[in-house]
Amino acid sequence: MAKRIIGFGVIGCGLMGKEFASAAARWCHLTDADFEPRIAAVCDANPAAAQWFADNVPSVANVYSDYRDLLADPAVEAVYCAVPHHLHEQIYIDIVSAGKHLLGEKPFGIDRSANEAISAAIRANPGVVVRCSSEFPFFPGAQRIVEWVNEGRFGRIIEVEAGFWHSSDLDPTKPINWKRRVATNGEYGCMGDLGLHVLHLPLRFGWKPASVRALLSKIVEERPDGRGGTAPCETWDNAILACDVNAADRRFPMILSTKRIAPGHANTWFIRIQGTEFSAEFSTKNPKQVASLPYSPGGRQAWHVEDAPYRSAYGTLTGAIFEFGFSDSILQMWAAFCDEIAHGRDGMSQPFVCALPEEAAGSHRIFTAALESHRTGGTAAVDWGS
Repeated sequence: MAKRIIGFGVIGCGLMGKEFASAAARWCHLTDADFEPRIAAVCDANPAAAQWFADNVPSVANVYSDYRDLLADPAVEAVYCAVPHHLHEQIYIDIVSAGKHLLGEKPFGIDRSANEAISAAIRANPGVVVRCSSEFPFFPGAQRIVEWVNEGRFGRIIEVEAGFWHSSDLDPTKPINWKRRVATNGEYGCMGDLGLHVLHLPLRFGWKPASVRALLSKIVEERPDGRGGTAPCETWDNAILACDVNAADRRFPMILSTKRIAPGHANTWFIRIQGTEFSAEFSTKNPKQVASLPYSPGGRQAWHVEDAPYRSAYGTLTGAIFEFGFSDSILQMWAAFCDEIAHGRDGMSQPFVCALPEEAAGSHRIFTAALESHRTGGTAAVDWGS
C-alpha cells in the first residue's frame, strides 16, 4: 500500500517531542493507515535537545536554532510545537501563516488575548489543519463513553465530573521550572497546563458552562532555584471549578479539577457522567476498566464493570486481550491528526478528531472566568460571545 508521507518539523524538542518521535518510529504498529509522519527537521534553543533527534531519528535532515528557518524548509509540511505558553502566540501564528499544518500544545496562548490572536490567524488560513494535543480521550474506555454520549444513552444528565491529577509536585525539593512563573506559564497556572485535557470531551459534547465558581490553591510557596537558593512559586498548583451547564433543554452541575499535587496519582485522567437512564465512568487509574449503570424506572441500580478490550480508533497489531497505555493513546492521536491532513475531516477513517482550536478557545473563556471568580470570591459568568 503506497502511503502518503507527511514531512514534519518539531519545534521544542523536549519530552513530548520525543514522544512524537517514538510514535512515528512505531507507525508500523498501525495496520491500515495509508499515511505516515516523517520528521524531517527539528528546532530547539537547547542544542543538546535537538541533537537527540539528530542522533536517534534517521529521517531528520536539518537541525535549526531559529524556528523561522524550519518554517522555510520545503520538506516540512506540518509542525508539532511544544514550547512554553508565553511563546505560543507568535510561533503558532507564524506556523499557520507559513501554510504549515499545526498540532500544538495546550493552552494555545498564555491568556485569552493571545488565544484570540492565534484564532484570528487560523481563520485567515482555512486550508491549514490546526489541532491541539490531547491524547487521553483516545483510550478505549474513553472512546466507549464517547459512543454512549453520541447514542444519547444517558437520558437527562444529572451531573458530570472530569479531572486530570498528578502528584510529582508534592515533592518540595523539586526545582522550580517555567510552569511556576506567571511570565512563562500565565495566570491560569495548572488550568492552562492541564485544563484542555479535562475539557476536551465536555466541550466536544457541547457542555459549555454558563458560570463557574473557582477554588484555586497554591500549596508549595517556593522551590529550589537551581543556584543554591529558592524562588517563589507564582502559579496555581490545584484548581477545582464548579460549573453550571446549560445544554439544550438540560441544566446540570459539572465539576472540573486540575491538580499538580494530588497525592498518590502519577497521571490520572478521568470522566464520570451520571444520567437518569445511564451512568458511566472511566479513569486511566484503571485503564482496562470502564464502568456503566443502565437504569429503567423501577429497575435495579447496579454498576457493571468490564475490561475494555484493546479496540482503538485506528487498528493496530495488538490483540484485544492486551492493555492499552499512554504511548498507545499518543499513537492514536497522531494517527487522527495525520489522517485529517491526508484525507480531510470528511474522509477520515473514523470520526473522532483531535482537540479543536474552538475547544482550546472555549477553555480560555472558562479559565478567564475562573480567575475572575477567584478574585471576587463569587460565581463568574463565562463569556461565550463572539
